[in-house]
Amino acid sequence: MTKTDDNLREAFAGESQANRRYTFFAEKAEKEGLKQVARLFRAAAEAETVHARNHFNAMDAVGSSVDNLSAGVIGEHLEFTRMYPVMIDKAAEEENARAQKSFEWANAVEEIHYNLYQEMLKLIKAKQTPKDEVYYVCPVCGNTVAGNAPDTCSICGTPGSKFKKIE
Repeated sequence: MTKTDDNLREAFAGESQANRRYTFFAEKAEKEGLKQVARLFRAAAEAETVHARNHFNAMDAVGSSVDNLSAGVIGEHLEFTRMYPVMIDKAAEEENARAQKSFEWANAVEEIHYNLYQEMLKLIKAKQTPKDEVYYVCPVCGNTVAGNAPDTCSICGTPGSKFKKIE
């Protein structure tokens, strides 16, 4: 591993985080009626995505769909088995209920993603055609459901009518 490899990973993480931050800043500006501020943040967020993609490509980090699904399985498993449990415990210890809830919701959803990736990976490896269906994502906790939105989110209780349809 070279210093440039480390720098690419660090730059990718930084640009990815900047994209999310600016996207959230744009949403806040919209709510405050500052249309041009929101537009500027969205433009900068898009540019950060370009930078992140360039760094990711320079790392040769996009493989075949089987490779990418396998990476998703590994990443999601690490998150819900090792990363988030420690964070949940620390937030509880520090009595930070908002952080604890955020970590608990993410932890539950990462296990769902893990299972969805596992199922898809099995199908693709068996050269079977996956079922053509949409996904629904809860706007509060990120719960991800294939097929139809639930009546209410099983993780946070948000009405299914608020789920975002991903086609």
